[in-house]
Amino acid sequence: MAPPRLYRDRQDAGRKLGVELAAYFGLPHLLVLGLPRGGVPVAAAAAELLRAPLDVVAVRKVGLPSQPELAAGAMAWLAGTVTTVRNEPVLVDWQRALASRRGRDQHPPGRPFDADQAFDEAAAVELLELIRRDKLYRMQRDPLDVRGRTVIVVDDGLATGSTMRAALLALRRQEPARLIAAAPVACGSAGWLSSFADDAVVPWESSELASVGQAYESFDQTTDAQVRQLLDFP
Repeated sequence: MAPPRLYRDRQDAGRKLGVELAAYFGLPHLLVLGLPRGGVPVAAAAAELLRAPLDVVAVRKVGLPSQPELAAGAMAWLAGTVTTVRNEPVLVDWQRALASRRGRDQHPPGRPFDADQAFDEAAAVELLELIRRDKLYRMQRDPLDVRGRTVIVVDDGLATGSTMRAALLALRRQEPARLIAAAPVACGSAGWLSSFADDAVVPWESSELASVGQAYESFDQTTDAQVRQLLDFP
């Protein structure tokens, strides 16, 4: 049986997430950060409920050449510095598949046999898009400064969690007073967040979900224009 769809859309998920984050309402120097693109509308709805300012930290998934939607890792761009995380189980599985394919002489021409090399090549390409997004979303905004602030980092859901990990690691280097990870849903347990954040708020954790989109009735792709509009940036 398919799991229920708990949220109508990202705005509905953000409002419900904001209720779960009510303990942070009214804290001085509170800041809500959305992970683009899909995390920004969720963060915007939560920030409105918490009456907190909204901002963004650029993140980008690094996919495998053969499966670009499967996160082999992720990168975050903050204050001119890139933070990269790797999803080791995915890379190990892919390396095994490459070795098996090579043994059958079915390896695609031009593709590296080494998963690490493939990851580095994919990351180099995604870095260009990461920097483009940062410039697009933050062109006329002051540099993001979280030092001494309570920061809530919001995504629309956690599948592998790679983009959230990259964002949390990048932000931790800026020494926030408190770092909170928040998402409406996780595909499986979100207990790993305790290693990266001071607190984690994930109302729905379900091993029955094959993808984050299964938690939503409407899960359309968020556009750059929508992100800029939510950030009040024309």
